[in-house]
Amino acid sequence: MPSKQNCWEYNKCGREPGGINAGKMGICPTTTDESANGLNEGTNGGRICWAIAGTLGLKVKRTPARNLVSCLVCDFFKLVKKEEGEEFRISKGN
Repeated sequence: MPSKQNCWEYNKCGREPGGINAGKMGICPTTTDESANGLNEGTNGGRICWAIAGTLGLKVKRTPARNLVSCLVCDFFKLVKKEEGEEFRISKGN
């Protein structure tokens, strides 16, 4: 079975360290948030991006709660929820 994708792999945003858009748009905090490493079986915040401030709207900083409202309709959010089933983590604290 192939490994589960992180958000930057799924969305192909190029904002991971060394990514094609990292220089002009900045590195997404999801890719470096080690406090979320392993949650929903992701690398750093890669499978819990909705719970990390600053991940939505490119350089616009948003709070995790504001992210979540937008992310509930996101295809990647829905994929992670389906893949994780009962083990799904919606926040870093639950």
